[in-house]
Amino acid sequence: MTNFSDLLKGYRRFRSEHWEIEKERWKELKEGQNPRVMIIACSDSRVDPTRIFDTNPGETFVVRNVAALVPPFETTPGQHGVSSALEFAVQVLHVDEIVVMGHGSCGGCAAALSEGMKGMPPGKGGFIAEWITMLDDARAKVAAHHSDLTSPAAQLEMEHEGVRTSLANLRTFPCIQEKEANKSLKLIGAWFAIAEGQLHVLDDETDSFRVIDETA
Repeated sequence: MTNFSDLLKGYRRFRSEHWEIEKERWKELKEGQNPRVMIIACSDSRVDPTRIFDTNPGETFVVRNVAALVPPFETTPGQHGVSSALEFAVQVLHVDEIVVMGHGSCGGCAAALSEGMKGMPPGKGGFIAEWITMLDDARAKVAAHHSDLTSPAAQLEMEHEGVRTSLANLRTFPCIQEKEANKSLKLIGAWFAIAEGQLHVLDDETDSFRVIDETA
């Protein structure tokens, strides 16, 4: 099991191996960042986007949270973490693409299906329960197709619907609507299979997920 002491060992490897080799790159990054892609992914420790996509520092602007969810556009008082990151990526960094990446065995999607945390107080499951209410409509859709919501098929469909939910919520933001309309921004849905290590991408025409060809 990795602890902070193990992380420090990794840091020392980074300093002795990667930092020295890529010192000039880091000097460039000190002056600013210019990522072309924003990735919205799950906080799950098994699905690190920079590892899956084999990217270098400065190449992707990443936001991670439970179930890779994007709240709909709203102006009510509150701390809008995802919305502020989205605004920064779109309006300041001017990213060209936003990728929403769900994944297999997602605990947030499973919790939404089971509703096991519903009614719990904040700090004991309540924060999670409130967050995943964004998946209520997706859950109803899955429930209409599956009598057993604990089945692998129901879980998979929920994970796919989670990606679709976030894409739909992204499109409630006026800045997204404007940039999609003038084709300066593209939204992409993806899902990563942990067991197989395969990426599936949502086809806009068929509204289905297809495996990416690894040899292309």
